[in-house]
Amino acid sequence: MGSDPATVGGKAMRIGIIGTGRHGSRYAKHIVNDCHELKLSALSRRTEYGGTQAENWGCRWFPDWRDLVRDKDVEAVIAAVPPILNREIARCCARHGKPLLLEKPLAVDVGAGIELVRSMRAAGVPLTIAQTLRYNPVIRRLREIVPEQGRLHTIYANQRIEPSPLSWLDEPAVAGAGITLHIAVHVFDALSFITGLRVRRLQAWCSRERAGKLEDLAQIRVEMENGVTGLIEVSKLSSGRSGRYEFVCSAAQVHGDQVHGHVCRLTGTTATTVADFPSTPTIPLLLQDWQRFLAGAGSNPITGEDGLVAVVLADACLRSSQTGRPVDIVTEFGF
Repeated sequence: MGSDPATVGGKAMRIGIIGTGRHGSRYAKHIVNDCHELKLSALSRRTEYGGTQAENWGCRWFPDWRDLVRDKDVEAVIAAVPPILNREIARCCARHGKPLLLEKPLAVDVGAGIELVRSMRAAGVPLTIAQTLRYNPVIRRLREIVPEQGRLHTIYANQRIEPSPLSWLDEPAVAGAGITLHIAVHVFDALSFITGLRVRRLQAWCSRERAGKLEDLAQIRVEMENGVTGLIEVSKLSSGRSGRYEFVCSAAQVHGDQVHGHVCRLTGTTATTVADFPSTPTIPLLLQDWQRFLAGAGSNPITGEDGLVAVVLADACLRSSQTGRPVDIVTEFGF
């Protein structure tokens, strides 16, 4: 990860993780095995398996996450929990001055997201959002080469994944929404990261195909800055997975798939491979940038406002689908 000290004196920054299920465990393992400027000091999990995890990783276990945030041996917090908990966790971190790295989505709705970001800003406590797709090598390469292809006219993106075995993702009171909130936010953020453009208007069609309560298919037409238009599809319907991005520019087309790790450039009838990437974990790269930010050696890699914009777009998709009309996007929050 590099040699920058996480804190004054070169000591590793002590991290507490709230939520060590499938995704939170990835953070824990990377901190323990790969990220030597950070130290896993504590974890919080409601079930007793949290005690077993803590023993395996050499840290302490708190069944109540509030005790973890209050603990003086925890300097910063990572939360990987259902988004219904994010606002309360942020309030607690703001109160106790603990920097927070929050898994996406930022919040279950726009109102909760605004309150969350505002509370952290008012307290002067750093907030970072784990939009980890920014660290995918395909996404990063697309960001480098798309601006070199002349004027960008249209975009296309999809994120198709398998139906989730996690039951809470189909519970409105816990998840907030379905595919728009939990998957489309990744695509929206990635497109903004690649192009430097924001969505100004969209129209969406959302439906339940295999899920019981929440949408598992969304098809979205977007109008972006500089006259760029495009189509986005996200779904949890197939056993196959893809994450495709296409950019139609005046000099060439550029295609990439962040799941399958390839980027190509199309001119005429010729497709030229730009790069092929092996599967690469993104969490260590995010943790590296987060550590540098907290140490005062870099900027915030993904701000709370970035995470809030993605939630605004997800909310607009649901409203558009319900009304059958386009929705204008407003991202001025008065902070």
